[in-house]
Amino acid sequence: MLQSMSRTDLTPVSYVVLGLVARDGPSTPYAIKAAVGRGIAHFWQFPHSQIYAETERLARLGLLTEEREQTGRRRRSYRITAEGRAALAVWLAEPTDEALQVRSLGLLKLFFAQHAAPEDVAELARVQAELHRGWVEVTTGIVERLQARGDRPGQLAVAELMGDAFRVMAGHWERVEQAFAEPTARVGAARGR
Repeated sequence: MLQSMSRTDLTPVSYVVLGLVARDGPSTPYAIKAAVGRGIAHFWQFPHSQIYAETERLARLGLLTEEREQTGRRRRSYRITAEGRAALAVWLAEPTDEALQVRSLGLLKLFFAQHAAPEDVAELARVQAELHRGWVEVTTGIVERLQARGDRPGQLAVAELMGDAFRVMAGHWERVEQAFAEPTARVGAARGR
């Protein structure tokens, strides 16, 4: 276990870039962006445009080295340095007690359901349940691919956890739909307005 503290000049996006370059080897910013879209973006959203500036910044800090094609499009490719691997290792060794961040327009609307028509809440819940069932399918596919690979246990664990969370959310939204579709919900909601 490393006893150092992570660098204050690095952000979570810095570690996303370092981690993906460490995992995938020499990478262009476009390849990093595509890798984020296939995995990390499912649970850690940020503007992908940050990747381009961050790769250059990490190279200036000596955590990545830059190689540029000599012909053609002259694309930049980045490779992680020993210092970059060390910074990533220190960050990974630090546990986090940061609370889960959830940002859901569906949950926000449900929060104010007492001001809505029950049939509108039931429709919101139907759409949300369908959305979450779709994400269950997506994460199931990711889990299957990662299980077949067998070499990314952390990513498999994240995919399984996310799949379980989407499954639970879909079930809860289905119950909300049923509750607001029942006639007693209509009477109770009408009194609350």
